[in-house]
Amino acid sequence: MARMVSLQQQATHPGFSLLTSSLSDFNGARLHSQLQFKRKMGLQNRGALQVSASNSSKNILIMGGTRFIGIFLSRLLVKEGHQVTLFTRGKAPIAQQLPGESDQDFADFSSKILHLKGDRKDSDFVKTSLSAKGFDVVYDINGREAVEVEPIIEALPNLEQFIYCSSAGVYLKSDLLPHSEVDAVDPKSRHKGKLETESFLESTGVNWTSIRPVYIYGPLNYNPVEEWFFHRLKAGRPIPIPNSGIQMTQLGHVKFYETNDSWLVNIQDLATAFVTVLGNEKASKEVFNISGEKYVTFDGLARACAKAGGFPEPELVHYNPKEYDFGKKKAFPFRDQHFFASIDKAKHVLGWKPEFDLVEGLTDSYELDFGRGTFRKEADFSTDDIILGKSLVTA
Repeated sequence: MARMVSLQQQATHPGFSLLTSSLSDFNGARLHSQLQFKRKMGLQNRGALQVSASNSSKNILIMGGTRFIGIFLSRLLVKEGHQVTLFTRGKAPIAQQLPGESDQDFADFSSKILHLKGDRKDSDFVKTSLSAKGFDVVYDINGREAVEVEPIIEALPNLEQFIYCSSAGVYLKSDLLPHSEVDAVDPKSRHKGKLETESFLESTGVNWTSIRPVYIYGPLNYNPVEEWFFHRLKAGRPIPIPNSGIQMTQLGHVKFYETNDSWLVNIQDLATAFVTVLGNEKASKEVFNISGEKYVTFDGLARACAKAGGFPEPELVHYNPKEYDFGKKKAFPFRDQHFFASIDKAKHVLGWKPEFDLVEGLTDSYELDFGRGTFRKEADFSTDDIILGKSLVTA
């Protein structure tokens, strides 16, 4: 169900294959049982899971590691038998028990994870502290500027691999999609620091790998991606979507999921993509897009979130953003354009692929986070009220 605040041209894109637009078409009746089956099968096959390309234990440093990606990556690396140290400012707990994580698993992880407290912008401290530790591998999860990476490389002359979390946001906006790793990049994008970091790494001669996620979602997500939709669905409110709603985007799941015994890592997810490149010669000095298999429209994403949380089909309200002044507030969590990337290179070169489809991943996120009453940001419907207020006047 959708209504327009103002008339807009409805464009068609015959070259794209869109996700189905009906809520019922997401096959939600079978979703919970399918998700539970995959969790069960994952637990049964737990002993056979081998996601690391490196057979030897490594002394690994994670820059960051207490928010979202790093939380799951650090657990996976510890489970793989590596010695893992988190470099943080110490403002957040180094280890926190996750929903569904057993006391034993949490205690085991907490006893093995190490911490190096400091500010990565203090280059002298970084050089001194890192050179004393002699790390084999560095995962840079929170780096934004090349200048933040330079002292790390300088401090570790024998570094075996530097694995960087970049962003698909570095690509230049284009009419030809999906974005591939060889596409033109935008030196003026808000992610230009990540682009400059990739260029710096390439110039150093160090063995590096860069991962470019699109939009990331999953439990503990600190960006209001799926949470933005869940807040409105829970409140029973219409969902405002800019313009036509057929803009296509792409999401990739961090993919930790709960079992009755412990948290178990899905072998095909963003965290395991990071581990798959570890010690992998095929990943040397390469860039990989990592995200979900399918692309989804904004309208389709709203319906998928409804299906994932067990909510009725939402009312969608389309609006023209140019007709509103929201000040500094962001009225919608995605960029108002087509934005998605090809993951073919990662699939063919690394043998990696995403496991769950979008609705299953959203269900996983809802059940392990928002559905438990936890979220990162309080609901803010102020921009919605501006849009809906005008809608009532013009309807």
